[in-house]
Amino acid sequence: MGHSLPLLSLLFVVAVATTHATSPAQVYWRSVLPNTPMPSAISDLLSSETVADEEAAASVNVGKGVGVHVDPGNGKPTTNVHVSPGGTGVHVGPGKVKPDTNVYAGPGGAHVSVGPVPYAGPFLYNYAATETQLRDDPSVALFFLEKDLRPGKKMTLHFPEVASGPAFLPRKEADAIPLSVEKLPEVLGRFAIQPDSVEARWMRKTAQECQEPAAGGEKKFCATSLESMVDFSTSSLGTRDVRAVSTTVPKKGAPKQEYTIVPSGVRKLAGDELVACHAETYAYAVFYCHLTGTTRAYTVKMVGKDGAAVDAAAVCHADTAAWNPKHLAFQVLKVKPGTVPICHFIPQDHVVWSRRT
Repeated sequence: MGHSLPLLSLLFVVAVATTHATSPAQVYWRSVLPNTPMPSAISDLLSSETVADEEAAASVNVGKGVGVHVDPGNGKPTTNVHVSPGGTGVHVGPGKVKPDTNVYAGPGGAHVSVGPVPYAGPFLYNYAATETQLRDDPSVALFFLEKDLRPGKKMTLHFPEVASGPAFLPRKEADAIPLSVEKLPEVLGRFAIQPDSVEARWMRKTAQECQEPAAGGEKKFCATSLESMVDFSTSSLGTRDVRAVSTTVPKKGAPKQEYTIVPSGVRKLAGDELVACHAETYAYAVFYCHLTGTTRAYTVKMVGKDGAAVDAAAVCHADTAAWNPKHLAFQVLKVKPGTVPICHFIPQDHVVWSRRT
């Protein structure tokens, strides 16, 4: 007992040192982008490698072979129960993926998977929106017309709290894992994900989207490490003198309510080309990044009825002629391709890259 305190002190020092250690990805960012602050959409994924947010997850291990994990992630509720020789594991909480119930009972036992069919991401413009997406996807509220981007304009929006998704893998490890539909079974096995689960279906959707050709007038890339995101964004924009912005909201999110754009609250970012990187559902951090031309980006300051302040990133597309005519934006805004600029706010866990000047 007398030797336990020094040991605990040593473990505490090691834990603190690990928490404050600088990851290779952070070192790379600072070396390539010394004048570009890192947006929270990225820094949150780096800190999650070493620091467990007590509000984001709680783990309890009770005896041999029994585990309970309660995780209020950043999506709609999921429930998973796994029973097999050696113990019981229970996962309860709103995870990052869509609603889902999984029950698995040992080798040769029953497996039940209930959940929606994945729909295309709202920022992939060569896909048509489904009725399910129009009804259920909260992203429908993010689209608006550029003429409405002015001080005093009121919009009903919802910026829910978004917990950090899966962390970035180290670049060497990420590059060694193929991101393809053909290799998906290997990835599922590596991360112990059931092949017929909702998680697997959404991961398949991500892999398919990453393999699809880019929409007309775009250049695309799926970044599986922070370093690869930086490389694609800077090479596509032709400079390392860039800005990286994301939407920021109060820590607990901003409720669905009416927001008003404040005076002098709309500021245009430089240039008419930008790279937008959208967080995808996968076993580790994956961002769908695409370079778009004839596009304008803005930062927008808004205040809700309850006083909540939001600094939003918005993107406006001047040329939508090549988009799928049944894309979500056209159905929500009741306009046709190529007629008017279409804009959307960027969710908190997405990033917009632009030239600084």
